[in-house]
Amino acid sequence: MDKDVEVVHFRNVDIIAITVPQADCHNRPVYINENVFKGSFRRNNEGDYHCSEQEVRCMIRDADDNGVDGLLLEHYTMDDIDGDTLQAYRNEYEVRNPGHVWNRLNAHDFLRSLGGLDTDRNTGKEWLTLAGLMMFGKGLSVRNRFDHIRMDYLDMTNLLPGSRWSDRLTYDGMWENNLFNFFHRVLPKLYSDIKRPFRLEGAVRIDDTIVHKAVREALTNMIIHADYMVNGILRVEKRDREFFFSNPGNLKLPIQAIYTGHHAKARNPRLQAMFRMLGFGDNIGSGFPTILSACKTENWRKPALQENLELQEVELHLWMVSLMPQEVVDFLKAQFGNRYENLSSNEQIVLATTCLEKEVSNRRLQTILDLHPADIGELLGTMADKKNLLRKHYKGRWTTYTLNVASEADDLPLFTYGQQDNTTVSDQVTTQSDQVSDQVSDQVKKLVAILHGEMNLMELLDKMGMKNRTYFRKHYLDKAIAGGYVEATQPDSPRSPTQKYRLTAKGRAYLEAKQNNE
Repeated sequence: MDKDVEVVHFRNVDIIAITVPQADCHNRPVYINENVFKGSFRRNNEGDYHCSEQEVRCMIRDADDNGVDGLLLEHYTMDDIDGDTLQAYRNEYEVRNPGHVWNRLNAHDFLRSLGGLDTDRNTGKEWLTLAGLMMFGKGLSVRNRFDHIRMDYLDMTNLLPGSRWSDRLTYDGMWENNLFNFFHRVLPKLYSDIKRPFRLEGAVRIDDTIVHKAVREALTNMIIHADYMVNGILRVEKRDREFFFSNPGNLKLPIQAIYTGHHAKARNPRLQAMFRMLGFGDNIGSGFPTILSACKTENWRKPALQENLELQEVELHLWMVSLMPQEVVDFLKAQFGNRYENLSSNEQIVLATTCLEKEVSNRRLQTILDLHPADIGELLGTMADKKNLLRKHYKGRWTTYTLNVASEADDLPLFTYGQQDNTTVSDQVTTQSDQVSDQVSDQVKKLVAILHGEMNLMELLDKMGMKNRTYFRKHYLDKAIAGGYVEATQPDSPRSPTQKYRLTAKGRAYLEAKQNNE
């Protein structure tokens, strides 16, 4: 289209820029040779890669505006519904919708009206839908049918020495593991430290702030946009100055479109309707703008929405941190001296973001700076090539940048925000190597968990369900080796065709401790 072609003036040269937009979810997968399973490809950092059959099936499902949560689950009936959960939902529904005709229905008809129960027109038999079982099901029934899906909440704040978390909600037999219960148990935990100012409207106290709404929208979005047909975890973590949300699946819209408020039908429209009827996620398409508005009001950094195509996960980092924290400013001044004071505001924001997030890209900065991508590219190029403030890690359109300061290991962040002790900014660089044992990345955890005996690279890739060797080495294997959890059987010949990998004593100890804790 004409709008995808423009002339960009860059460094005294006019360049014809052709934007190839991401294919709409209705037009995916993109394939060749009239074979959708063998000819489908997807764009990744290093280029185009062949899609697995599971990825193709995910894209085919996402092309259907009717969603996937209407799937009939044969042999799952009202006997698999937890009566207390359904009644708790009905109690909230009646308060929210007094006088509604559905309030007079029995449990069976009420669930059917919600879309949690339907009839197979071919056989005439009635079964629960995916939405019905996941929302209201008995924990055992949910786990039997969806044993590839887990729900997990971790509170990583106020940790005692030697503790990995201060609170956890997972499958422990203490609650019926369905989405309604997960939502209502996690939300108060997320709310617990958010200030509630005293405000009255008439005689009614109003304590639902914009921050509460943002957190609620993030949790709701995680649930209604998850892909329950793939392996994964609905994971929520409460961290110091940050909320973290992760769900299985990929985004149906480009990230930029989500930031600007565009919307499409949810992957699970029945679940979306069930939550909306209780006032959660009330306005379609308003979820992410609500989160952005809260961050702007509180002068927080813009949240980071990320998509991991390899793991088929979507992550949201909702920071309760200023865009330019004073600790970060002090750190940057200590590193760059007088040069920092002479930088433009955009350059200072780039450095602060890089400092806090370890690395930045043009794509990430498009969500922070009000600049054209070409202008951001020129800004980054100048900061890296002329001012030596950033290091460039070239990956074509996915080039990333890190701070150009000395560090003991490129895999470690140079700055950790919000430490609990009295460590000074100047001490933080030197103490990072001592902290790494307590900061095992999710990638390293997954690799350690599947590594048994001695395994070669291809065996590891197969076990992880991955294909991209370069990505696996950088984000998994190299980090595990650098952290001392994994070692090569031939360390002096790293590229040997007979090279294998095994757990170190540290890796085995970590795995044993993890298994004991679980």
